[in-house]
Amino acid sequence: MNLLESVRLSLSALGANKLRSVLTMLGVIIGVGAVIALMSIGTGVQKQVTDQIKGMGSNLLFITPGAQTQGGVRTQAGSAATLTDEDADAIIDSGKVPQAVAVAAEAQNAGQVVANGQNTFSRIQGVTPPYESVRNFKVASGEFIGDEHMNARSLVAVLGSTTAENLFPGGDPIAQTIRLNQVNMRVIGVLESKGSGALGNQDDMILVPLSTMAARLNRNRTARGGLTVQTIYVQLADESKETSDAAVLAIGDLLRERHRVAQDDFTVRSQQDLISSLNQITGVMTLFLGSVAGISLLVGGIGIMNIMLVSVTERTREIGIRKAIGAKRRDILMQFLIEATVVSVMGGLIGILIGAGGSRALNGLPLGETQRLTTVVSPDAILLSFTVSALIGLFFGVYPAVKASRLNPIEALRYE
Repeated sequence: MNLLESVRLSLSALGANKLRSVLTMLGVIIGVGAVIALMSIGTGVQKQVTDQIKGMGSNLLFITPGAQTQGGVRTQAGSAATLTDEDADAIIDSGKVPQAVAVAAEAQNAGQVVANGQNTFSRIQGVTPPYESVRNFKVASGEFIGDEHMNARSLVAVLGSTTAENLFPGGDPIAQTIRLNQVNMRVIGVLESKGSGALGNQDDMILVPLSTMAARLNRNRTARGGLTVQTIYVQLADESKETSDAAVLAIGDLLRERHRVAQDDFTVRSQQDLISSLNQITGVMTLFLGSVAGISLLVGGIGIMNIMLVSVTERTREIGIRKAIGAKRRDILMQFLIEATVVSVMGGLIGILIGAGGSRALNGLPLGETQRLTTVVSPDAILLSFTVSALIGLFFGVYPAVKASRLNPIEALRYE
């Protein structure tokens, strides 16, 4: 008996018990659909995180305060005030980091904002003029913070699109006054929306000159002088690993010399480092979600074995007749194996359609005021699900098929 004839007989046997066949497929359908849907959510989160990091700017290095020892006690990484705006200036002005084309410093705070009868809590960031180009921000209206604002410690602010809408719904914020932590500031610009995602809402913030933030909002200075910052962004000439590695070494040498320390009190990371670290986390999450959903595939396989054993019992006389007229053990074995595989594969195909369709339906589902669910149906997930569903049919169909092939034709013919 050839393969096509075996497939035809298998489909005929399944068609004779349509409801039972559908119920048998149900476990595989649910398992495959769940695997694809959950893996698409994990992949979507991974893509969202990657896009947000890339959207922060191009070819960036991130310099943040590192752990340092104070009074014999090692402080937590990122908690020490070890970076200043003068460090940022030195990266460009010293000429010791030729790979750097632009540098921007950022200090962070948060506070209550009151304007136009509206009251909201927003993230406040003190920045330098290059911040706009380095972080890939674009001004939708008005202007960005300039050197004149930095030098004069001007009481001006640039609003993110979400903050602007919250404070001035339907109105024009330009030239309006906002009260930020009890300090009146004039709005000079509104940024284009960057959207929100796994890393939070990038549009809910207020940018002010770094010098103004230090003088009127934070009042922080380091022991070496200069304005304390939480992050220094360094834009490189290109995104090659060689350029990035050389810049990291040069920046490390420069900052250790400036800070007069033998052990780093700062951390330098590239965009690719951040993407790799976060991809590892989201990859583990995706694998976990897929594994949990895969349990239902195992249950579906057990259901296939159970029904195939019932089928062998019901068709004992048929098997005896086929053996009596010349069917070999391998023919019987092949027929029942193919029948189990057909059930599993058909269930897998239906599950793929349901899983992919459900994932696309969930894409863009609101998760809050600013967050939306992103799903990505990857070909790898579809191929994996289909392959696993076929293997489950083969694996769980082996025992019933072997049992059928070993039936004694005389005893099978006597079976009632």
